[in-house]
Amino acid sequence: MEFIETLKERNTLLFWFGLVNLITAVILILFSFFRPIDFAGTNAWYKPIKFALSTSILALSIAWYSGYLPNIKDINVANWIIVITLAFEVLYITWQASKGQASHYNQSSAFYSFMFSMMALAAAVATIAIGYIGIKFSIHPIDSIPSYYLWAIRFGFILFVIFSFEGFVMGANMSHPIGSEDGGKGLPFLNWSVSHGDLRIAHLIGMHALQVLPILALYLLKNTKLTFIMALIYTLLALFILITALRGNALLKF
Repeated sequence: MEFIETLKERNTLLFWFGLVNLITAVILILFSFFRPIDFAGTNAWYKPIKFALSTSILALSIAWYSGYLPNIKDINVANWIIVITLAFEVLYITWQASKGQASHYNQSSAFYSFMFSMMALAAAVATIAIGYIGIKFSIHPIDSIPSYYLWAIRFGFILFVIFSFEGFVMGANMSHPIGSEDGGKGLPFLNWSVSHGDLRIAHLIGMHALQVLPILALYLLKNTKLTFIMALIYTLLALFILITALRGNALLKF
């Protein structure tokens, strides 16, 4: 309870936004069991579940990191941009899932094409807002945390922004896999293609560097030099997975 109260105090808006998304994910999980909707060979609820969970983790992570900034008011506008844009994404994806229809790459009508464009715009604006918060960790002196932890947070924000914009590669491809349409054979729940290169894997790994690197630095590495090395290894891993996907090769093929 003390941790939750501290998290809430650090960034109240993102705390509640993260909590709402977590609750949304739990409700959608229940829907996936008791009211499954088939779409392209998978349960339509899986997609909004993943987006709600990912959004919750992102919001709560930034809420926690916000406590290290000297002035939380500097990111108030960025906080609201994150909430508005990502709430729009989760709501629209959930709405489409409830109808058993695609949210991404849906060009079946002028309205759906417009909404897909709005999703791309929302994602870009949210990424810029998150990047702005990341910049605050570079321009302000932060002496309250160890340097290795601070650098891990910085690297996490950098990789998040880079691999968030990788989403536009998927948009240009008009599908997640390379060389095939969405809906083929994929891993359970994640639905990553096991027959073609899938751009979602690098997308997820790169964006969640924002959680992975700080956790590794704080609890395992505890050294600035090792943190730099780990950030490099993590970046190379994400790039390798991205290049593998771009070449049309499945990371896990069976």
